[in-house]
Amino acid sequence: MTLHPQIAQLLETLPPFDHSVRPDPAGKRAADQEFVAPLAERLPLHAVRDTTAATATGEVPVRIFTPVEADSYGVVVYFHGGAFFSGDLETHDHVARHLAKESGHQIVLVDFDLAPEAAFPRSLTQCYGVVRWVAETVGDFGDPGGLRWNGRTLAVAGDSSGGNFVAAVTAMAHDDGFGKITHQVLYYPSVDLDFDEDRYPSLRENATGYGLETPALRPWNSFYLESGADPADPLVSPIKRADLSGLPKALIITAGFDPLRDEGELYGLRLREAGVETTVTRFEQANHGFVQNFFWIPELHEAFTQTAEFLTQDAGR
Repeated sequence: MTLHPQIAQLLETLPPFDHSVRPDPAGKRAADQEFVAPLAERLPLHAVRDTTAATATGEVPVRIFTPVEADSYGVVVYFHGGAFFSGDLETHDHVARHLAKESGHQIVLVDFDLAPEAAFPRSLTQCYGVVRWVAETVGDFGDPGGLRWNGRTLAVAGDSSGGNFVAAVTAMAHDDGFGKITHQVLYYPSVDLDFDEDRYPSLRENATGYGLETPALRPWNSFYLESGADPADPLVSPIKRADLSGLPKALIITAGFDPLRDEGELYGLRLREAGVETTVTRFEQANHGFVQNFFWIPELHEAFTQTAEFLTQDAGR
């Protein structure tokens, strides 16, 4: 199996870049905005609303995506990727829109604080706080763009470092006795922040040439680690959690040409061994970040379809 030709063609156009160099957070965040589509070119939905979630750590900005008019919805709380120091409501607006359209669920995209400005565990507790806010909020059913949780399906989802937060938040909720999370969705998750290249074959097999590179893992995640996040802590490296039993059913989607492929798939295996209903799907021709960067390729857009099926197969919307 080879890298998808459209991905390969795009990667060939990128200028040489030393991924082992520590990035500049402000510069990376500014560069990300250059790829944000104008509002007029975004997938239209019934309503898109910016608001704030009241949490134990204060007000957290969120964007609520409502796909169609309905009395109520299943809700997916989405944590964006970006190596813990980049990404925001704009960089993942299109991801939330497509997920909303495919699933029929409301998507709550969380604009949590970023490292290095936010010390661990602030961003993580903000994400958990938003999940609890969804479950505890009485929706305004006269507001077409407001939160209207149906009281049944409450999922958490995220890509890359956002997938890390998904795993950590479900563990926090379990330990806290908060049992309302029904599903977890992890797109090519970063669940082990120990970057020893001998830990997983994919760290060597996919080390360079496919977008995310193994030499980049340590410098690009350094802002989070230096903010107080210890890779030995299961809330930082969820794969190190000793007991994964009792967590919500999981969908883990990995990419064949991703250095993080094997840790995501091992996390899925460990969930299964702990008795958690878990589906692991590898998109063989994809690279890290494909849900965000290459969603327009029909074969890769299938990730949204699979997510929708996972969310709706045994629960109402």
